[in-house]
Amino acid sequence: MADLLQTPLCAWHKAQGAKMAPFAGWEMPIQYKGIIVEHNHTREHASIFDICHMGEFTLKGKGAKDALSAIVTHNLDTLGAGKCRYGFLLNDEGCILDDLIVYCMAEDDYMLVVNGACTASDFAWIAKHLPAGLALTDISDSTAKIDLQGPESYAVLEAVFGEGFRSLKYFNHVTAEFNGKPVVISRTGYTGELGYEFYLPWDNAQALWDALNADTRVEPAGLGARDTLRLEVGLPLYGQDLDTSHNPTEAGMGWLLKSPAAYTGKGKDATVREMLIPLTIPGRRAARHYDVVCLPESKGGKEVGVVTSGSFCPSVGNSVALAYVAREYAQETDFVIRTARAGLEAKRDELPFYKNGTARMKLEG
Repeated sequence: MADLLQTPLCAWHKAQGAKMAPFAGWEMPIQYKGIIVEHNHTREHASIFDICHMGEFTLKGKGAKDALSAIVTHNLDTLGAGKCRYGFLLNDEGCILDDLIVYCMAEDDYMLVVNGACTASDFAWIAKHLPAGLALTDISDSTAKIDLQGPESYAVLEAVFGEGFRSLKYFNHVTAEFNGKPVVISRTGYTGELGYEFYLPWDNAQALWDALNADTRVEPAGLGARDTLRLEVGLPLYGQDLDTSHNPTEAGMGWLLKSPAAYTGKGKDATVREMLIPLTIPGRRAARHYDVVCLPESKGGKEVGVVTSGSFCPSVGNSVALAYVAREYAQETDFVIRTARAGLEAKRDELPFYKNGTARMKLEG
């Protein structure tokens, strides 16, 4: 793994015996005590995740809002300071270059959080489409990101940072201080549970990680548990469920396209060839990325789609999958997924698979 990038916490992960593997060009921890153990701990208590591989940009200058509105699908007219919003970066054909969160820091002052594998291409695309006079800066190399997730995460946050964060609402953010340096704290999450994200200087990441990990309610969790957690609540992964071959409507996220601005790719999603649908599979045998989805033999056995994400999900008690299925078959209720070993019966379901998450828990009052 000599050519892989490393986060500032990489040595710690290895010292703890984490299973490491390549992910988006980085050497990342997949698991420590085990995916199911870490998954369940996150659902029941609180876990910390090293997400330092993500990319971060800042965009500042007079007219930044209007310029950014022409590039991303987010409605920035209703995104005030202290708020953040999920949306997409589309190509000229309206397909998804990346999904990202835009943070409004102040008027005409934004932070964009993008997927690690897309950092360079996203930056180049955005820079190409910006007018002169704005300052777009890639701060990824100097910015660390740690996620704290789980129903007990607020108690941990308060123990480390003190009181004053109870009023922080879902998809809002504030700036605080840790170890004498600034840290942006947001409440978004990728697990379906109450949780917080910390953006702070690269050289301050280990100190915060140690402080969070010192709390007895906290355990470290790897990308394996992160994947099963996000899949249970139906959150997509770029490069699998989202890609440049599909538009947001096909991905089941057309409802997010509320921006009044004439952004790149707007209105190009009229042609819907496939739909991303949720599937429930009895038992523990799971479908995998690229497995073929077919109609049952009673309906001809035709190949109609392909799995994008699949796993056994501990909180649900069975396996689930997301799959792109041809539009004319997307409302069918019964399918068979052809795996390397056998055919798995699957039924169309509704998202989220896991419905008891605490992500939107009210903390005030």
